[in-house]
Amino acid sequence: MLSSTCGVANPRIEEPSEASRTRRFPLSSRAMPEQRRPSKRRGPAGAGRSAGGAGPQRPTRRQGTVRLAPEIARRVREGHPWIFSEALRGRRLSQAPGDVVDVVDTQGDFVARALADPGGPLCLRVFSRTPAAALDPARIREVLATAAEGRRSALDVDLSADGCCRVLNGDSEGLPAVNVDRYADYLVVSFYSAIAERFLDPLLDGLVDLWRPRGIYLQRRYLPAPAGKPRPPGALVRGLTAPTEIVVREGRTRFAVDVTAPLGTGLFPDMRQGRAAVTRLAAGRRVLNCFSYTGAFSVVAAMAGAMEVVSVDTAARAHGRARHNFTLNNVNPAPHAFITGDAFATLARFVSQSRSAELLILDPPTFSSGAKGRAFTAIKDYAELTAAALPVMPRGGLLLAASNAAKLPHDDFERALGRGAAQAGRELVISERLSQPSDYPASPAFSEGRYLKLVVCRVL
Repeated sequence: MLSSTCGVANPRIEEPSEASRTRRFPLSSRAMPEQRRPSKRRGPAGAGRSAGGAGPQRPTRRQGTVRLAPEIARRVREGHPWIFSEALRGRRLSQAPGDVVDVVDTQGDFVARALADPGGPLCLRVFSRTPAAALDPARIREVLATAAEGRRSALDVDLSADGCCRVLNGDSEGLPAVNVDRYADYLVVSFYSAIAERFLDPLLDGLVDLWRPRGIYLQRRYLPAPAGKPRPPGALVRGLTAPTEIVVREGRTRFAVDVTAPLGTGLFPDMRQGRAAVTRLAAGRRVLNCFSYTGAFSVVAAMAGAMEVVSVDTAARAHGRARHNFTLNNVNPAPHAFITGDAFATLARFVSQSRSAELLILDPPTFSSGAKGRAFTAIKDYAELTAAALPVMPRGGLLLAASNAAKLPHDDFERALGRGAAQAGRELVISERLSQPSDYPASPAFSEGRYLKLVVCRVL
């Protein structure tokens, strides 16, 4: 994790990493989407212009210069794409949101080109380290084409008709504040700042040209949730209205997703390596999946021959979707258990009942509130969660532990596992370190972009 004192990284900011998993969800649950549909709109995927929001204005020419201290300039040169307001040392940006700014060092030497994002802690987003670079339609098309070629040459990215993957990891690939995910023949664009509105139309044009989707949905994740109301569904911005359910395939497993859902489609493509690990490890074992959401880990465990799969989530509705995913894969959910409840309480009950699990999966949301208002944050509470889980596990049991908290460094995550083991009077050894797949690239200098922590541990 980059030190916040240099102004590049900031412990108060959590850029959403994957499908808004950093938002506040109930403990033991991913966000459950509101099942609301946009109004019907017909036409080919390339027809029409952007729907909703302000009309895009393309950033064209430089609107000023920002000078950075040496340490911050060095980090940006090394590949970090974010500059925080504290790096300006009390100065305010005079540029409008989306204006192009030249970033220079104390000697006036060029460092990078960035888009201004004033008004918040993250004030500049780098899009190029080439002088005079423009974020015009040609440049946007080039960024998208380069990203597409990277996916086509990757061995771990499924581009089949019903596959799913990330087709643009924007901050790491030259298009700030944007991610684009593919679910079969639909694309979901996520904006994390209003500055992205300025290049919405050329972005959509490029996506239609390169990927030929049936439709594209836009999630404006930078907008606050309406007071007392659920978040609105994604906006259809190109092409045909999506069906209520789209079925995607990952290996031999099928999952149902909703591309309009405001807080998560129902599947996190960045966790593919974790699901592959469960497929390898689950046969003949009793599996406890403590934050099961729509049951992706549970389904692959059952398909791999697990003796029993227990899924735990606070949302009964999540279990309904999990059972549906079982059925999609011709697996009878009846022999398996679905517990609606808090993860900590369930683990304590397992201990009191002398129940055990040879494979235990922990993939909690970064922030959550659970039973009786209990607050959980992965950064400070992962050790406690580990300590609660280990008494359920026999010697030789396997723990798959994951966190997508961008502000939790990999070393700190592993130390939390060790602290939890010590609290439980047990010992863990890490047998595998996994990661986010290649369609989630990040610069070596951008630790927040390498947000996913994923390990398999053996209990001694």
